[in-house]
Amino acid sequence: MVTKDGHSTLHMEGAHGKGLAYLKDAWGILMDMRWRWMMLVFSASFVLHWLVFAVLWYLLAEMNGDLEIDHDSPPENHTICVKYITSFTAAFSFSLETQLTIGYGTMFPSGDCPSAIALLAIQMVLGLMLEAFITGAFVAKIARPKNRALSIRFTYSAVVTHREGKPYLMFQVANTRPSPLTSVRISAVLYEERENGQLYQTSVDFHLDSITSEECPFFIFPLTYYHSITPSSPLAILLQREAHRHFELVVFLSATQEGTGETCQRRTSYLPSEIILHHHFASMLARGSKGEYQIKMENFDKTVPELPAADSKSSKRTDMEIRINGQHIDNFQICETRLTE
Repeated sequence: MVTKDGHSTLHMEGAHGKGLAYLKDAWGILMDMRWRWMMLVFSASFVLHWLVFAVLWYLLAEMNGDLEIDHDSPPENHTICVKYITSFTAAFSFSLETQLTIGYGTMFPSGDCPSAIALLAIQMVLGLMLEAFITGAFVAKIARPKNRALSIRFTYSAVVTHREGKPYLMFQVANTRPSPLTSVRISAVLYEERENGQLYQTSVDFHLDSITSEECPFFIFPLTYYHSITPSSPLAILLQREAHRHFELVVFLSATQEGTGETCQRRTSYLPSEIILHHHFASMLARGSKGEYQIKMENFDKTVPELPAADSKSSKRTDMEIRINGQHIDNFQICETRLTE
């Protein structure tokens, strides 16, 4: 459902009115566009605007009879609407100059032609609206929090490890920029495909060390989140080797930028093949020459196998005693323990 970088893979087919819904949300479409398409829309919108009004200026000149006369010595009873528009190329040039307020001084509308003044006002109003819309879209796209979320990185795999004899599902998340994030919240949803073809959703809770609140107040170094796999956990049955049911664990992170106060979001997913059993993450924390902490990001996705736990039922104890000159001194036991998987 969700790729590792957070994009949805779902495709909706057969939805009615999909095209109309897109047109009603033109602003949202521009925000979701890639930059190359955004630049194409930006250029095409201005060129189309110039072409439309170039056609209108050309039609005005033709209807007024300005194309066949000499603009340097016009007839006495003829009023030229726009000076020196004698071809479509000249009309396009005048439309471009009007919109960009270049004003070379050779072509200009006549104050005695009301049609030219009305068309000039319409082009200027629509042009200003177009410029305001495109400029606002550029500013909003540059400043949106989505760009900040790209610096948040999840581990490619999750691991199941044991701490104090209890199994935990763990994953790590890192802030790769030096500026901290605040009010970090983690939520997770388990999507499980049932026999009836429906996706069943279950909430999975994760906690961070011994922090009791739902938010982490400071996110500057990598964080490790845990989920305790108890008998009541929705993952207890799914992570067994005998289970062959397909599921996907989608993790959502939201945080607040310290400088702007805007909220950024990031998500990823873990499939059964991306959850490694009996492993734990390699250590990333080290100290520099001056005693400062250093984060080794090259160990971010590295996992280390767990050492097998000793099974007390498979141990063999042998009683021994110490004798000196035939006299009993002390007793002790030798325990031979076999390591089991």
